[in-house]
Amino acid sequence: MQILETERLILRRLLPDDLDDLYALYRDPEIRRYFPDGTLSYEDTREELEWFLHGHPHHPELGLWATVLQDSNRFIGRCGLLPWTIEGQFEVEIAYLLDKAYWGMGLATEAALALRDYGFGPLGRSRLICLVDPANEASIKVATRIGMQLEKEIVDEYGPALLYAMERPAPA
Repeated sequence: MQILETERLILRRLLPDDLDDLYALYRDPEIRRYFPDGTLSYEDTREELEWFLHGHPHHPELGLWATVLQDSNRFIGRCGLLPWTIEGQFEVEIAYLLDKAYWGMGLATEAALALRDYGFGPLGRSRLICLVDPANEASIKVATRIGMQLEKEIVDEYGPALLYAMERPAPA
């Protein structure tokens, strides 16, 4: 099921058939360099995929979605909106992870803009965040390009992170 469409991308629900493509991303140390849990095994990838196939029990409208190129239908990543509780506050994160062959093409920004608009529009969220490893300059650029500002540095069970945030813009 398609969730969003941009000029070059389709974001759709993940399918069991996406396991091998997802594992190709998750086993790559360069792609997973800024993830606290590092690379994932095939079985760990399968478990994560199963979780996303069933959706969040309290927030089924959120999740990570297959990100595919429109012109080729090629799976190039997974992007979406994730629920978190940070310092006792419910937050929704714009999350993006793309195959390194597609880095530097503006696709993460394109996906993140669509996710921002979807979160503020149809989902009615009043605030969205990005959690970024302090060393991940590319993700920091994406967060700022979509209008987020650094709110604070946090340390949680996964380690240090920068919390970028933005409030829903007032109607024009």
